Amino acid sequence: MPAHNPFKTALAERRPQVGLWLSMADPYLAEVSATCGYDWLLIDGEHAPNDVRSTLAALQAVAPHPAQPVVRVVEGSTALIKQMLDIGAKTLLVPMVDTAEQARAIVAATQYPPLGVRGVGSAVGRASQWSARSDYLGVADDEVCLLVQAETVTALQNLEAICAVDGVHGVFIGPADLAASMGHRGNPGHPEVQAAIEAAMRTIIASGKAAGTLTSDPALAQRYLQLGCTFVAVGVDVLLFAQAARTLRGRFTGSAQPAAQAPGAAY
Repeated sequence: MPAHNPFKTALAERRPQVGLWLSMADPYLAEVSATCGYDWLLIDGEHAPNDVRSTLAALQAVAPHPAQPVVRVVEGSTALIKQMLDIGAKTLLVPMVDTAEQARAIVAATQYPPLGVRGVGSAVGRASQWSARSDYLGVADDEVCLLVQAETVTALQNLEAICAVDGVHGVFIGPADLAASMGHRGNPGHPEVQAAIEAAMRTIIASGKAAGTLTSDPALAQRYLQLGCTFVAVGVDVLLFAQAARTLRGRFTGSAQPAAQAPGAAY
């Protein structure tokens, strides 16, 4: 069986991919989201209460549908990346990558020897369909799509070097952490932050890598797509639910309910 990762292919072909963030940590809601027409769904293991088993359940729930799952790990350790790849994650998003050295270490974790250091245990894993994919070891390296998050001033200073790392396929700009790093915590919409985000996107795109981000502002999402961003998440499931629930309740109380926190302020 040849290497197959439709999301990676779409990024390489620069086809815009519109996504939804999954923070509910519930496979039933992941399955609902998978029927809504999004190109990709982010299963969040950094700021949502997902572990290996709940991530597996979400991957299984999404699998029958066209939407492509992207798994965000809590951090880029070799052992955790190995587990996520073995349970069938093909596309990973790794937060808080500040240097090219970090990026190279993460790339090594996604690749089997001799290219990398990924442990060879796929025979008993979902990734190889429990050895039904007899040639999995031959195609596994090519199937992986690695996205890293640049979300600090340090990361932006090292952005060209991070983008130059072979095996990094895309760079995601984390607006909330970047805003905090720039002294504008809770305000990713600050003009200085937005200018830095757009400059970073141009650098990523010029390098030939895919650029991505998250925003709940439709106009801003369109702006990023027009700039050439390839993967943009446009909402977060738990915040969509919270806002809808508050709005519905407000209709029966006669008082306005507080708006859900903007995703950019939390992620």
